[in-house]
Amino acid sequence: MAFILSKLLIFILQPIIWILITLLFAIFAKRQQNRKKLLIVAFALLFIFSNRFLIGKVYNLYEAKYPEPAKYEFGVLLGGFSKSTQHSDLAVNERGDRLIQTINLFKKGIIKKILISGGSGKLIGSESIEADLTAKYLKNIGIPDSVILVENKSKNTIENAKYTFELISKTKLNPSILVITSAWHIPRSKMIFDKIFNRKLDYYPTDYFGKENYDISDYYLPDAGAFAYWQFILKEWVGLIVDRMRT
Repeated sequence: MAFILSKLLIFILQPIIWILITLLFAIFAKRQQNRKKLLIVAFALLFIFSNRFLIGKVYNLYEAKYPEPAKYEFGVLLGGFSKSTQHSDLAVNERGDRLIQTINLFKKGIIKKILISGGSGKLIGSESIEADLTAKYLKNIGIPDSVILVENKSKNTIENAKYTFELISKTKLNPSILVITSAWHIPRSKMIFDKIFNRKLDYYPTDYFGKENYDISDYYLPDAGAFAYWQFILKEWVGLIVDRMRT
């Protein structure tokens, strides 16, 4: 039930839905004064949610920074970076930087082993298990099978941490761990993983949404991609509140 509700919540947390609802209220408003107010609100929401600079600064404040240089026995790659394909090979979405950076960290010798944590994100069915597809991909590009661990049951961040803890506990006691995930996902991941592991872990941020430098056009030109950025962060904030109550 919680998984179904989370999928419905993702739909509700779309700013474009809020704008459309406001416009519908404006269209059916009986009083001209109310109609004008609602139209002003709708256009204000459109400007705010389509402004690349505003959402970029929100991410700049929220996204985690890189950890101090160190070496780790395990790099825990959190799922959520794959997308559906018409064949059985791995394909990545806009969060594919998680996978790229994990490979880079392994090649540099910063992490000794890669633990992939991610099951099926589908509401119905369990095909296309993300961790399995990722493990297959890593082996195909030459990463030894002996350094790859697979956790393929989790559907959310709490389960990522729970099943990862169970798997690592069977392998080694209190090893050094680097959790690899999106920069905007680290605050929630840190809250959950640190509590389940009962110690502070290190976290490596990927796929930053916030820019270091903004173009002049970011200040005034509408950007359709900004809507998706708002949806990501709103969903993350709600998830942070809910997971804080659950863990």
